[in-house]
Amino acid sequence: MSGVLQVFNPYDRGLFTTLEAVDEAEAFAALDRAYALYRDRSRHIRPHERIAILERAAGLMRERREELIHEAVMEGGKPWADSVVEVDRAINGFAVAVQELATGHGEEVPMTSTPAAAGRLAMTMREPRGVVMAISAFNHPVNLLVHQVVPAFAAGCPALVKPASATPVSCRNVVRLLHEAGVPEEWVQFLPCSGAVAEKLVADERVAFLSFIGSARVGWMLRSRLAPGATCALEHGGAAPVIVDATADLDAHVPALVKGGFYHAGQVCVSVQRIYAHASIAGELARKMATAAERLVVGNPLDPRTEVGPLINPAEVERVEAWVNEAREAGAQVLCGGERFSDTCYKPTVLFNPSDDVQVSQQEVFGPVVCVYSYTDRDEAIARANALPYAFQASVIAQDIDAALYAVRRLDAMAVMVNDHTAFRVDWMPFGGYRRSGMGVGGIAHSMREMSVEKLMVIKSPSL
Repeated sequence: MSGVLQVFNPYDRGLFTTLEAVDEAEAFAALDRAYALYRDRSRHIRPHERIAILERAAGLMRERREELIHEAVMEGGKPWADSVVEVDRAINGFAVAVQELATGHGEEVPMTSTPAAAGRLAMTMREPRGVVMAISAFNHPVNLLVHQVVPAFAAGCPALVKPASATPVSCRNVVRLLHEAGVPEEWVQFLPCSGAVAEKLVADERVAFLSFIGSARVGWMLRSRLAPGATCALEHGGAAPVIVDATADLDAHVPALVKGGFYHAGQVCVSVQRIYAHASIAGELARKMATAAERLVVGNPLDPRTEVGPLINPAEVERVEAWVNEAREAGAQVLCGGERFSDTCYKPTVLFNPSDDVQVSQQEVFGPVVCVYSYTDRDEAIARANALPYAFQASVIAQDIDAALYAVRRLDAMAVMVNDHTAFRVDWMPFGGYRRSGMGVGGIAHSMREMSVEKLMVIKSPSL
């Protein structure tokens, strides 16, 4: 073992627990086991057996739901009410994987269009791509693991799992439940190792697929280390834009925008961050959002009444504070918040018309800060929304369907929500970003397809 990994409660910074870390030799021994398993077809688990195991695992998660929620809150700091939603989503994720595993299939490739193809029957079939290396993030410690590891096992791929250093307990819990449900230990291996060890694993030619959720800096670096032939799915952050048309019903949509901006203290890759509102309503929208944000309950995430909990560590509070102060000094109006709640929490903050050049306008805040900007020309607003090198999810708020569709067609995003916040997601929809926001497509069924290869079989027969 390479040492002890300490896990701290983000709210009070008390030591929650410790775990033994895995050193380089142990990590590569795990890769040896995973690759040998992948190459030995006699040890592969049949699809109907995988389905039964996944259904048992979902049942075990239901039985231990309260424990999973409690430990996720203790190490990740997401408020209890939101962690309930996360764990319930994770449980449902097993059903999504089972459905894809039960109904996913190849297809017949037509061989009738030319004389050269005559007398042949061609069809595709799915096979596992190989060993999956899954590197996860702290902000959804249960559900992200389900989105990375369950698709790998369902697709027939052995998986190595490196948790975020801040939230390894939830990862360990999910892996243990899979083993208890019948997943052999070699199929899903928990590796709480250092980033340096993970980087070496990623570069090994035996790793066929990298599933990474985290910062763009690390994700693109790891992609550059992949061996020839390996593929990846990278999920980074964004600075999600919202276009609010003059026809928008503000009272109807402010609650969703507030939820999308301050959910998990803004530590969400598609959190509402930049709202471009028509000048005729921008001031009113900003004030309504500030009034709603001031009512949010900030505090201990174990309290079911808490709506905004801590940031993952005090350094993040200091960073968010510095970014808000920079925007204030450059002329932004601070309509609410703008200061710490404590050493670990930052007050929900609404900024009106910050400069386009300050960091809250240029970078992903990943904190409880929402910016509202005024515009008069919708093309200019869309151009400002598209100006950053991120493209993940966006939204448009409008009663006028033509105005909504105009923005949908022109916003740079992998998904655009109409009359909803940018952080909407269900686990069977495609999910991902492009430009610096990532590559590949998430969503459980989509991940299963990316972790598979389509093999073509062509049968030649005089009977055809």
